[in-house]
Amino acid sequence: MPILLQATNLSKQYSGQKIFSGLAFTVRTRQKIGVIGRNGAGKSTLFKILTDEEEADEGKVIIGTEAHIGYLKQEDDFNDAESALEYLKRTSVQEVWNIKKLAAKFQLDEEKLNQKAKGLSGGWRMRLKITAMLLAQPNLFLLDEPTNYLDLSTLLLLQNYLQSYKGSFLIISHDREFLKKTCEETLDISPAGCYHYPGNIENYLTFKEQKLSTLVKTNKGLARQQEHLQEFVDRFRYSAARAKQAQSFIRKINKIEAKRITIEHKAGITRISIPPTPKRHNLALRVKNMTIGYGDKPVVTNINLDLPAGEKLAILGLNGQGKTTLLRTLAGFLPPINGSFHWSANTKTAYHGPDPIDNLIGKEQVGEFLQRMAATDLKTQAVLKMAGDFLFHDDELKKSISVLSGGEKSRLLLAGLLLSKPDIFILDEPTCHLDFETVEALGSALMKFNGTVIFTSHDRTFSNLLSTGLLEIKDGQAARILDSYEDYVDDLEAELEQADKSAATKKKDQPIHRDDDYRKKRAVQKEAALLEKKLEKLNLKQLELLQYFLENPVNFDPGKVQELEEVKKMIADREDEWLKIS
Repeated sequence: MPILLQATNLSKQYSGQKIFSGLAFTVRTRQKIGVIGRNGAGKSTLFKILTDEEEADEGKVIIGTEAHIGYLKQEDDFNDAESALEYLKRTSVQEVWNIKKLAAKFQLDEEKLNQKAKGLSGGWRMRLKITAMLLAQPNLFLLDEPTNYLDLSTLLLLQNYLQSYKGSFLIISHDREFLKKTCEETLDISPAGCYHYPGNIENYLTFKEQKLSTLVKTNKGLARQQEHLQEFVDRFRYSAARAKQAQSFIRKINKIEAKRITIEHKAGITRISIPPTPKRHNLALRVKNMTIGYGDKPVVTNINLDLPAGEKLAILGLNGQGKTTLLRTLAGFLPPINGSFHWSANTKTAYHGPDPIDNLIGKEQVGEFLQRMAATDLKTQAVLKMAGDFLFHDDELKKSISVLSGGEKSRLLLAGLLLSKPDIFILDEPTCHLDFETVEALGSALMKFNGTVIFTSHDRTFSNLLSTGLLEIKDGQAARILDSYEDYVDDLEAELEQADKSAATKKKDQPIHRDDDYRKKRAVQKEAALLEKKLEKLNLKQLELLQYFLENPVNFDPGKVQELEEVKKMIADREDEWLKIS
């Protein structure tokens, strides 16, 4: 297979601090490689070196003659006044009809294409950059965190595209599920170099764990040999009869020391410990007839929600539907337009989002901030443990917040909030700047947390691990989803697959033939089967709730009453849909 890209002995450092050294790997045609590594390991720096945006201190990069590289970077490259369509025309030099055809796959319609590129939200800007890259038709993609700002629907569309893509790509991502579904090989980057494994992320992590266990056992065996020999040396070093033998054993000890293998610090953190709070049994939040938005412009109307204490509620929906608007309203940064919401009495909330990140005090040091945020009953050891879990060690604790990157500020705020011992977390994309080991450790910690969590996240592993309830915002309305997160994703994938098939088989201005009738009939049958599956789940949920009321006639639970009403309404709506298509 032809070589598209080859890196040899790459090294890079900033201000005397080594980022990585000795990186060497090769990319050939049809290789799909996931790039992983802890925060700060130099993954984005590597991509900048591969695309000539930066120079390596040592080593070289060779681009093959057949390589046509497409680079999706985190930074925007829009001109000030250009529209989204003008940006795509400038970067792709393709016909408008072809541009619009591909843009439509990522829901970039006429309205979005006519807006200023710089005026689009983060998620829409990422879709725009993905479309521009695909229009360039490269045979080697470099994707730097493509999933960070994509809603679930667009992420699945990109995932499906990459699964069927015939070329090569390197993807940096902290989304373990995305890497598992798209990449067949793994490149693990660390300060000491890199390891190219010919298998996906799941197989690699299993291999890495086994390799680490083997190295630890080997070193323990060598250490026991050293101890045994050292005991003899300590005992007979100054004995005239045994001095020669003792000197021989000293040489053996030195040889064993040379054989011992330096084990790089394990990539994952074992756990994040959230300081415990009292367990509550009442409602954490009640929302009544609330409309949210900006000024007098509503985004979501008539929101009603009873949230039991201890629930972990995932807010779902497309970008721009109002997920962040809802969280900012609940956190007190936006007033509701109509209606109201009330937190349970004597509860403390903590919000992680763009507003508090922007308001961090620039002159304050990292360590000072964490000490200030920590609950008064927490010891310094607990504060330092949390700082280390979020990659703030030693001298980094003395850094001024003003010199931190956006990702570092996000991690710092999250660590501070976890130390503050709230009853309720409101988290807007907390996983964006975390490596996947930290994401999973955070998800596990929040799952064990006694309190309530309301969150949005594009990370499927995190959402699936944490969520015990779902709220979907769609077309200006908010409604409970009674599926599990995994079932919700499966249903969404099925809907996208059906929509894609319908679009592919649609033929304008042509007579309908027998094959078209058959395809339409099959599409209707599939849609009916999907509705029947949803109805079955809803009916089971209704029976479960009714059984609860039969077994607990005295205990009035307003949350379960509200849930039962929502289930009944959803059953009625789905039955109406089923009757229409049948």
